[in-house]
Amino acid sequence: MVVQDRRSGGAVAGAVAVACGTGLTAGLLTTGCSPGGAAAGEQVVSGRTAVAAQDVRGSADALVRAGSARVRTAMETASGGTRVVIRGAGGYDFRTSSGQLRVVLPGPAGGHGGGHPPITEILAPGALFMKNRGAGVPADKWVRVDIATLADGNLVTGGVTDPLVAAELLRGAREVTYRGEQRLGGVPVRHYSGTTDIGAAAAVASERVQSVLRAAEKGFTTRAVPFDVYLDETGRLRRVRERFRFANGAPGGASVISTTELYSFGAKTAVRLPAAGDIYAGKVASAAS
Repeated sequence: MVVQDRRSGGAVAGAVAVACGTGLTAGLLTTGCSPGGAAAGEQVVSGRTAVAAQDVRGSADALVRAGSARVRTAMETASGGTRVVIRGAGGYDFRTSSGQLRVVLPGPAGGHGGGHPPITEILAPGALFMKNRGAGVPADKWVRVDIATLADGNLVTGGVTDPLVAAELLRGAREVTYRGEQRLGGVPVRHYSGTTDIGAAAAVASERVQSVLRAAEKGFTTRAVPFDVYLDETGRLRRVRERFRFANGAPGGASVISTTELYSFGAKTAVRLPAAGDIYAGKVASAAS
């Protein structure tokens, strides 16, 4: 049996760790993996680069003004020919920096839901709560993860990138290119691509997520994160795809692509944190133990 301290990511992090060649046996942070590090599209007209960067950097502020939204997420890992996708869906309140999602882990041969029952995740300032964690955790209990203990600030460990953190990471955007207009879910959007710098984002992030980005800045061997982002006419983020690289000893390393989609802005999103008595305080065994 492999036993992890309850602060680790557990089953979800184990699914992410498949890309590091470890299977569902340990969290990302215990596998020995360490994060590491266009010509297509419309030509940028004079002055457009600066405007594009400003649009992208301000997307987090636009989300806070929107209040709340429904969320779809996908986290794809790839390494040595192995591809794993973790999917999530739920709602998020940008005013309280909290949300609740149902996360589906991959099943055998890359299927969905066949390997582990869906996990309920609550994202909250400084903490991640998981229910139906399995591996020895009672079915009616939650596992609490202190985000400060995660070397990547939970950008990828939990299998879901916090939507507000994903947007705040764009505050460090640079080399931004405007790719043109298109429609996403029937909504006109502007497509931008570029690279964001974790350290630069942490320096100007809002207080509620600054510690998360500070942790990620220290935990990643490169601070550069390529992205594609789609903003609507009010500057709200409709979709963001951020690409992280890991050096795991395999040729070419491993990649993690985190995609967050937002829709139904203003939808009611009630997030209730677990009571202290509902939080599991024991050791958490690996999902594969």
